[in-house]
Order: sequence, then structure tokens, then C-alpha cells
Amino acid sequence: MGRPAGWTTKVTGRPAMRSPGRPPVRRDVERAFWLKIAEGLTSEDAALACGVSGPVGSRWFRDRGGMPSIQLSPLSGRYLSFAEREEIALLRAQDTGVREIARRLGRSPSTISRELRRNAATRCGRLDYRASIAQWKAELAAGRPKTAKLAADERLREYVQDRLAGLIQAPDGRLVPGPATQEWKGRNKPRRQDRRWATAWSPEQIAKRLLVDYPDDESMRISHEAIYQALYVQGRGALERELVTCLRTGRALRVPRSRARQKAAGHVTPDVMISERPAEAEDRAVAGHWEGDLIIGTNRSAIGTLVERTTRFTILVHLPRMEGYGVEPRVKNGPALAGYGAEAMRKALTAQMANIPQQLRRSLTWDRGKELAQHAQLKADTGIAVYFADPHSPWQRGTNENTNGLLRQYFPKGTDLARWTAGDLEAVAGALNTRPRKTLGWRTPAEALDDQLLSLQTSGVATTP
Repeated sequence: MGRPAGWTTKVTGRPAMRSPGRPPVRRDVERAFWLKIAEGLTSEDAALACGVSGPVGSRWFRDRGGMPSIQLSPLSGRYLSFAEREEIALLRAQDTGVREIARRLGRSPSTISRELRRNAATRCGRLDYRASIAQWKAELAAGRPKTAKLAADERLREYVQDRLAGLIQAPDGRLVPGPATQEWKGRNKPRRQDRRWATAWSPEQIAKRLLVDYPDDESMRISHEAIYQALYVQGRGALERELVTCLRTGRALRVPRSRARQKAAGHVTPDVMISERPAEAEDRAVAGHWEGDLIIGTNRSAIGTLVERTTRFTILVHLPRMEGYGVEPRVKNGPALAGYGAEAMRKALTAQMANIPQQLRRSLTWDRGKELAQHAQLKADTGIAVYFADPHSPWQRGTNENTNGLLRQYFPKGTDLARWTAGDLEAVAGALNTRPRKTLGWRTPAEALDDQLLSLQTSGVATTP
């Protein structure tokens, strides 16, 4: 005959709850995961630190758009914790009474009685209390689902979408479709490819403009954070996820602030930071201190640039593609065949430095690119000390940044730089080095370098490499 319908509701005092099979991960674990994310850890590292697998952490981060969907502050003591529920389960298995359990936990007997009745496992046909099942049922019952404002108000949703993803129009009202874009696959921040042309108001602009367009309509109000959440959080049912391509960043996931502030690149250690560079390099009184960088072209092409801080003398480093580029399949953790990987860069710089007198090889300041990951070997091969600028601080290499701007006259952005030979680069460098400079008193960098070499000779210092 079995049990009558609705017996669990009558016994437990709550509606029947569908069993999820294996109970999901507890909220306190997920809460700890998002706190680790806020500290700047990757989703995989944060998951492992909280005792779950890396793929689970990646799924949490992706499905929630990089944003926590639960409250991160710890629960108040009003609610039973998982540790307390484990204690209840152990004491209950020992046939301890409700009042004794309440006394040991410092809780009210009614709290324990209600917990044992409402959150017990019922799948076996009787009320068996298990801590994991009780925690899952408590978290499920505590949920307070709320319909998003954009999902409930069609007029507000259309206003937001029209200004976020509206079409571009010419002054005469003609629609300008823009480039044909690839299908959005949910990946983060498309790079170096055509993006959708849209009106692209920012969420903050939309939220503030509502006050101007509807000053007396309180229903037409929404915060910019609510718009961001409607875009990033999967399953909110308000805005389509692919509308994130209309944001100026094009970012499909929100990047935690601490992660964005992390100092990138493990090859940059405290002893090679620009703060450790000799003070003589700052005032440009002594020649031999260089600044370097790459100018990047299409199809993974690049040219290395070296500029001497005192004389502004420029050297262009030819970085041809390595054998097998475009033919052999890419190998994970394999050599970079594009020509400006760490090993190729070290060899090219070593060859260039061999033509520079030893007394003019005092230091080299680079940005934080991984192309100079083998800087220790470069120092051993050439004797030049390598230092790295601080993150997002191009002014610390201002001479090189200015020179790269001049070089864009010859090597514009969006062009393939691999087509130029070493002789072509030498000719362009010669044009810059024979151009008069105001900062040099209208002398050329070549003349300024000759003066430095002459001063080395007259002071009795050998100038051989």
C-alpha cells in the first residue's frame, strides 16, 4: 500500500523537496571560493584552496560571469552552521535527547526539535538526520528568489537594450552595419578581430540618462550594477549574454580587482625591478643605459627596439619567424615559432649587443613582457644588467616609447612586420640616427654616440667589444 501522499509535508511541516541525488557543495565552501577569488587567485587555485576540484571552480566562475551570486559576509549566529549540524547528527546517533543536544550546543530545544523534523532525510521512508542533507535542505529553503527588474519591466528592458546594443546610424539616418563579426562563443574579451558596432552606451550612462529622460517616472530607474549583473550572470533572464560584446571592454567575465592588480610574469623578481637600477641611469649623464621593447604587427610579427638613453641612438632587432611557423601544429609549452619568444629574443639581443662596446653595455630596461624571460642568461652572455619597469608604467621607459612612436611612421599598426629584412631595419634605424634632435642641441644620435666613443678613447678606456 505504501505511505499516503503528502505524508512528508505532514510530518516535517514543510513541502516535499526533490532530492538532488548527491548534495551540492555547501554554501560556506562556495563563499570561501569567492573570497579567494577576491584575493586575486585564479579559479583553479581558489577551488583547490577550498577543497573542490579545479573544473568545479572554473564552472562556478564562468556560470556566474566572474561575480559571486551569494552573500560573502558570514552568516549570523542565528542560523545553525554545518559544524553544529554535524554535532547534532553525532549526538542523535548516540540516542541523545533533544534537550541535552540543545544544552551542549547552547541552542534552544525548539531549534533542535525543528531542525530534526524539517531537515531530516526522508528518501528512505523515515526521518533520518544527516548533516550534509540537512545543510542542503536548509540552504534550499533559505533561498529567496527574486525576479530581476529588467526581466519584469519590458519598457525598461527595451530602453537599456536599445542604448546598449542599438545600431549605428549615419547623419542622414542611414544604418551603418559595420563589419561582419564572428559568432559569439562566450569567450572572454575577443582580441585582434572585428567587433560588433553598437550604440554602446555604458551601463552607468544608461542609468544616469534615465533620470533625464524620465524625471517623473520612478518605474524607469535601475542601477548600473544591476545592468552589469544582468549581462554577466548566467540565467538571470533579463539581458542576453552576448550583449557583453557591446561593452567597451568586450569582456564576457568580470575580472576581480585584485587579480587585475597582480604583478604579472614570474620572471620579474624584486632584484631586477627598475628600483634597483643604478642612479646614474636616471640623469642620463653616463652613456650605456638602454631601454628596449617590441613593436607588434599582424600575424604574430614583431621588431625589437633598443634606444640608448643619453644619445637616443636606436638599434632595430630583426626577429624573423622560426622554421616551421605556420606549417607545424602549435605545441603546448613548445618553442614560440613567431620569432619573439624568450629564446629567440635572447639570441637576437646577444647578437646585437656583441657589436656594442663593453663600456656602453651598462643596463637594459625592458617592460614586463615574457619575451625577456631569459634575462639571466642574457646578462651572462653579454654582461649587461637587465631591469624591468613597474606594471602599467610606460613613462619609466619614455625614451623607448617616444622612439616607438617615431618608428610607426615606417611600420604602421596593422601591418605584417615580418616582411622586412635585417637590411631594411638597418636603413630605418640609420634614418632615425641621422635625424637632428632638439633634446641633443640639434645634433644627431649618431653624432652624440660618436662623441661618447671619443670621450672613452681620450680617457684611455678601450672601446673594443
